[in-house]
Amino acid sequence: MNFAEHLMTLRKQRGWSQEELGSKIGVTRQTVSKWEMGQSTPELGKLMELSRLFQMSIDQLVGLEEENFQTVSYQSSGIRFLGVYYEYISPVKVFGLPLIHIRLGVGPQLARGVIAIGNFAVGAVAIGGSSLGLISLGGVSAGVLLAVGGVSVGLAALGGLAIGGFAVGGCAVGQWLAMGGGAFSNYLAVGGGAWSGGLAIGGSAYGHIGVGTNEASGWFSILPGSGYTVEETWGLVKQEFPHMWGWVRNLIQWVLG
Repeated sequence: MNFAEHLMTLRKQRGWSQEELGSKIGVTRQTVSKWEMGQSTPELGKLMELSRLFQMSIDQLVGLEEENFQTVSYQSSGIRFLGVYYEYISPVKVFGLPLIHIRLGVGPQLARGVIAIGNFAVGAVAIGGSSLGLISLGGVSAGVLLAVGGVSVGLAALGGLAIGGFAVGGCAVGQWLAMGGGAFSNYLAVGGGAWSGGLAIGGSAYGHIGVGTNEASGWFSILPGSGYTVEETWGLVKQEFPHMWGWVRNLIQWVLG
């Protein structure tokens, strides 16, 4: 199989249009079309990019060396086992993206779809070692609405290190709510160590209002035995922060006993 035929086969196996392949390596659809028709061949730099993209040597790509893995394609289901990775591409597409794209294996395999699962995943729902989406789950995760991962960034974030509007984690940084071993927030921080521009509750609490079991600092510093009752403390909180969530009163009761 010559280079032109091989390139077309590899592209179609992955369900890419000529335009999609071109965008991955920085050339136009017309350029890819000329390659596949045998009217021109890529320069060395583009051959190297194609080699990395298809996970094979340049000799294999241009047909000088037999591929060292067998390709088995199930076109009806969209499932492919390509030796070095497993891929499933849903035949149903939404706005040009597969409804489901799963791409797992050795190397930087990118899955891109409405629902994407892979070493690297980008989609409305993304699950992977590194993931980016509206809802994202992964070792390193960034989500517009929800992110869950070792390191997570999102409107709502859960992880070892969580950064977001609402953050829960070992170290949590949140605009409105942060809960964790170390918690930092502008509005409410709850944790072993809690720092907040608003209300801080924890073992050591530092904020406009600090409610702590061991240490408290702020305009209002409240500790067990400091003379503040639960109701007085809650009344103060509601006075300073009228929209504070009702469940916070239970936390105050737990700290003050």
